[in-house]
Amino acid sequence: MGRIISLVVLVAGIWLLSVFAPWRPEASGPEAPSTQFSAARADAVLGRILGEQRPHPAGSLEAEAVRGRILQELSALGVTAHTQSGMSCYGERRWDNIPCATVTNIIAEAVPGAGKAVVLMAHSDSVAAGPGAGDDGSGVAILLETIRALKARHLAGTHPITAIFTDGEENGLLGANLFLRDPVRRAGVGAVINVEARGNQGPSYLFQTSKGNRPLIDLYARGVERYATSSLYGEIYKYLPNDTDLTPFLKAGITGYNFALIGNIAAYHTPLDTRGSIDLSGLQQHGEAALNLSKALANSDAASLSGGKAIYLDLLGRWLPRLPAGWALPLSILAVFVIVLAAMAQRRNVRGMELSLPAFAMPPLLVAGSVAMGFVLHGLAAWISGNGDPSFAHPVWLRLSLAFGVWAVALLTARGAGAIAAWGWMSAIAVACALVAPGLSPYFLFPALVGAPLLLISARGGRGPALVIAAIAALAIWLQLNAGTEPLMGLKVHPIFTVTAAFALVPVLPLLAAARGPAWTASFAISLVLALCLAGVAGLAPSHDSAAPQRMNITYMENRGKAAWLVSAEAPPGGAMRAAAAGEFSAAPVRMPSFGLSGFLAPAGRSELPVPGARLESQNGDGVTLVMQGSSQADGMILDVPAKADLTSLSVDGVRVPASGAMRLVCHTPSCARARITLDGNFRGVELRFAEIRHGLPPKGTLLRNAMPPEAVSSGGGDTTMLGGAIGPIAAGRAPPR
Repeated sequence: MGRIISLVVLVAGIWLLSVFAPWRPEASGPEAPSTQFSAARADAVLGRILGEQRPHPAGSLEAEAVRGRILQELSALGVTAHTQSGMSCYGERRWDNIPCATVTNIIAEAVPGAGKAVVLMAHSDSVAAGPGAGDDGSGVAILLETIRALKARHLAGTHPITAIFTDGEENGLLGANLFLRDPVRRAGVGAVINVEARGNQGPSYLFQTSKGNRPLIDLYARGVERYATSSLYGEIYKYLPNDTDLTPFLKAGITGYNFALIGNIAAYHTPLDTRGSIDLSGLQQHGEAALNLSKALANSDAASLSGGKAIYLDLLGRWLPRLPAGWALPLSILAVFVIVLAAMAQRRNVRGMELSLPAFAMPPLLVAGSVAMGFVLHGLAAWISGNGDPSFAHPVWLRLSLAFGVWAVALLTARGAGAIAAWGWMSAIAVACALVAPGLSPYFLFPALVGAPLLLISARGGRGPALVIAAIAALAIWLQLNAGTEPLMGLKVHPIFTVTAAFALVPVLPLLAAARGPAWTASFAISLVLALCLAGVAGLAPSHDSAAPQRMNITYMENRGKAAWLVSAEAPPGGAMRAAAAGEFSAAPVRMPSFGLSGFLAPAGRSELPVPGARLESQNGDGVTLVMQGSSQADGMILDVPAKADLTSLSVDGVRVPASGAMRLVCHTPSCARARITLDGNFRGVELRFAEIRHGLPPKGTLLRNAMPPEAVSSGGGDTTMLGGAIGPIAAGRAPPR
């Protein structure tokens, strides 16, 4: 029992160290030297920019007011700035729509110089549901405070430093794309530092770089005192449906860094994203990285910023071990070879289990069993709570449940485990990662580079201390990843927690293998019972509260003479909302293809508002040109093009966009109500459906909004009104509207 308790203390201690010990800077006050970045000064700037902290989506009057305040701040700093306005469209193949909008960027010449510019970038718009203090008001404030500090240093770098405050990022990276559409501006960019946020607390993560990033990571290691990064983040990010303004710059082949505050996801894209909830320590770390790297980039030869790929991860924010990615495969193979030598060097009296088939089965069984345990425990909590994300507001109980569950699986699989098998798996997976996902390889390779030689050295004696040292290396790396991913994804994505915990425990299995008899039985039973009981507690705890509310948007829709309410939420609306809607909501989410939405649907009577229109301006062969005719209250328009139109290309107000097949065009600003859209394809006999978008609900939606649970808030685009219309079927010379 003593061995098991000691290992529990070791694992728990390293996990707590990973959560609370990463080196974070103290926020500098307003009295900090003028040449340094000050989070307090940046926070004061943020207060002036946000004003009354209202949502300011692209195209809104409040967005224009925020831009005006940014320009005032730049003027006070003595910085020359100008605006760039125009229609912009941008699309990625993995997106389900093509976004467009009329946007306005601010371009500020912060520091003079020669050659290509170092660009500092943040976006000035917010989502419609929240004031965007973290995303991305914090980035705007950081850029302004960084510019102030650079000017105080009288920096005279090789390259100029330019700041771009983009518009329309939330709608689809539209301001960044508008900037890059200008070939002169695009050619003048040497490197970019994008400052973003996913939440408003936590560390400043370097989560993405351009290709050939070894020189960039070396520059980061030298120029930043407190690290928060890993090559794994970029490996994962390229498969996620998320993008930032850096995406089009990287596609244009421009060197760049992507930083983001990541933490308190409950506030992200909601009314809770206010200035008062921003973590000033994270703001300080964010700003120091922007200031130090912009200075370093301004004094670097542009040709030196691109090289081979690096693999890396930080340890507690203090160390940044890194290697050229090309070394991953040979070093991983070397680790495998050393472990084979260790196996051959063992004395014959070593337990036969050490090299048996069951021993080699235990590590994958630990991982698979931990994932299965996660589904059981999360499923139990979700069943009790009646919510798909039972731990959103109070994650501690489910976190402990999953931890004890994984530990129970580790105790079970340790009975047949061996050191050679455990470390053989770690080094073999390192080989596989080096071949297919180099960014992930440090999590297996770096521990293997510690464990393999220790196994060889201790092959004929002293195995215990060697295994402990090797296990500590793996625990430090994997438990830091385990603790760091939860703030980003939450425990709703529990396999991330259980998989990282399981890999952390693979090198611990040989240390647990000696546990036998009543001590093992008691430990296993206690772990399993605690896991189940804590899952029950997690299910009984409130899933949401005022600090971590449920996200719920209401859409009022009118289409073909009928009206309906659509509530986007995790569960069907309760009794108060059903009463306010004066109708029953569907038991399951319903997809509304005409509007690109899904949620719980309830009838709302007959249509009451004017139907938006579209005028067929011209037909050229099989192509058509439409002029949208939305109302003066329109905040945007949607146009659906069916697959049978065989669309080959389109343009919006003269801006051409690659497009083919079925397509949904979403134009996000009031100017879209009069947008001129040209479509090339076969439109004979085709009906085109469109919709007018308005932020907010009609007056009769007030009752439904007031009936929302107190622990629910709008998010993202917020409440909207969608009014459907159609034109067609289109025939030669005529297009009957209705």
